Amino acid sequence: MSAPADPINPAAAPTRRASLGTPEGDDVFGVFDPNTARRFFAYLGPHKKDFIGSQVAVLFSAGAQLSLPLLIGRVLDSAVKGEVHRFHQSLIVFACAACAFAGMFFVEQWLSLRLANRVIFDVRRHMFAHLQDISLSFMDKTHVGRMMSRLQGDVGSLQDFLESTTGAVGDFVMLIGIAVVLVSLNLRLGLLTLTVLPALIAIRAIWLPFSKKAFRAARDASSTANSALAENINGVRTVQETRREQVNFELYAEKAQDNFKAQVGAAMTSQIMVPTVDILTGLAMAVVIVLGGEAAIGGGIEVGVMVSFILYVQRFFDPVRMLSMQYTVMQRAMAAARRIFEILDVPLAITDKADAPPLTAAAEPTVEFDQVTFGYDPARPILHDVSFKVKPHEVVALVGPTGSGKTSIIALAHRFYDADRGRVLVGGRDVRDVTLDSLGRTIGMVLQEPFLFTGTIEENIRYNTPGATREQVVAAAKAVSAHDFIMRLPDGYGTRLGQRGRNISVGQRQLVSFARALVADPKILILDEATANIDSFTEQAIQRALKVLFEGRTCIVIAHRLGTIRDADRIIVLNQGRILEQGSHDELMARDGLYRHLYTSAHASFDDQVVAVTGDAEFASRT
Repeated sequence: MSAPADPINPAAAPTRRASLGTPEGDDVFGVFDPNTARRFFAYLGPHKKDFIGSQVAVLFSAGAQLSLPLLIGRVLDSAVKGEVHRFHQSLIVFACAACAFAGMFFVEQWLSLRLANRVIFDVRRHMFAHLQDISLSFMDKTHVGRMMSRLQGDVGSLQDFLESTTGAVGDFVMLIGIAVVLVSLNLRLGLLTLTVLPALIAIRAIWLPFSKKAFRAARDASSTANSALAENINGVRTVQETRREQVNFELYAEKAQDNFKAQVGAAMTSQIMVPTVDILTGLAMAVVIVLGGEAAIGGGIEVGVMVSFILYVQRFFDPVRMLSMQYTVMQRAMAAARRIFEILDVPLAITDKADAPPLTAAAEPTVEFDQVTFGYDPARPILHDVSFKVKPHEVVALVGPTGSGKTSIIALAHRFYDADRGRVLVGGRDVRDVTLDSLGRTIGMVLQEPFLFTGTIEENIRYNTPGATREQVVAAAKAVSAHDFIMRLPDGYGTRLGQRGRNISVGQRQLVSFARALVADPKILILDEATANIDSFTEQAIQRALKVLFEGRTCIVIAHRLGTIRDADRIIVLNQGRILEQGSHDELMARDGLYRHLYTSAHASFDDQVVAVTGDAEFASRT
């Protein structure tokens, strides 16, 4: 799956195995970044009609609203002078202007909300698609809480900004329009009224640095609190096992309290301009009432003009107040955009080469490692010059102590990562020279802890084979001994699974994952510790399922229970990222090597357990 093209994506140079897991990655409140703004507004490109329509509606709405105080003044003047015909005309014009304002305001809001949701839809789709393809080395080092904060909170900030953008344009038009009308109605009174503007500009210049600091602290505190919350929820089983609830609550309470203080501080900073604007509004009103009142008494100004002045002065500072609040929204949105683009700028390390061909159905199901060296941190290799070949329909087991590189080998075979040196070949082709889609169809994987998605059991079995029929799903489940337990569930194959399928047992989840692999019918099958977390009784069912899965396929198996891979065609023994020995079980047992030591140690431990439970050493030896 390829991410949609970023409208504007300047060259970025993050490291190949970069991370967003540090707090410094979230500290992005600084000066306004024109490049970030340009990239963000580029998302408006496909929605020009809605954008232009909303701006036209804003202009008409502002024009109609601007005319209302002037029309009210004319209605009053005609009423005071007893001009009935002019009074009725003014009322009709006022009613038309009010209706036009209401209609244009509705159109403006409707178009702006639709525009905002369409743009945010594009941003979310772009982010999701990019995260689907992003390198696992990046995901390994990135905190889930920080990622979710960007996917949810930051995108929400962008939406708030887009929804208020047309309002900001209207407020700016109103501000300029009212100033022009005030000066046009009465030059002296209009200029005196506008003398409060320099004070407002000075106060705002002082306020800006404090506001940026407060907004930065609020965002950092929110990100930290969200990260702690996500981690605690993901690890809730461990928390309850170790009875850490109270300790974790106290630790989270500190972060939540810091977040509370930061958010309150940001809110107070944001709202401090509101009373300031109200005070300046009062001063301007005082100027109009005192000086305008004297002029009206002396006959130098009409009553209607005086009333219009008062209404305009009241409305003059409304856009000032709103623009001050929208500045806060803009700051948050630009910071959020920068954080989102930081994710979108992470390079896709694992991509198809230009014009890369797919693996063909005729390609032999082989896996070969040719002097492969690899490390999650290139400076500290996990694998060192590993070379071996799995022949068609051969079952090869990888064994060795923890950290010997077994899981890294299967990750490279499926091209979750690229080797630092050497080649990994599937079907005789370097995995970097074929398409990822064809590689995914050729290789199937069953992991130690299978991941089942929210949905029905049937949907999970056909997860990577959407076109599979119900008959194929049932046949696969029967083949791997999953059908019986599925039919005992309340809704059979229609039973909905909870988060990660935790409303069924580990062994049952594993059988469902086997059925999923069988429906996909890959030519090469990889099993990573598929029997590590299950009991002996369930293991018998899984061993029967494995025989079905292995039939006619090339298989690579990782197993800690060495007794489960005795029948493998070949066993490769790894230690510290190097191949120590390989051969069949009998061949390796005949040598005095690491495999024999691991096997005899495992069985000695098992015999001790049997003796401890049964007290029968002879039975233990037979077992």
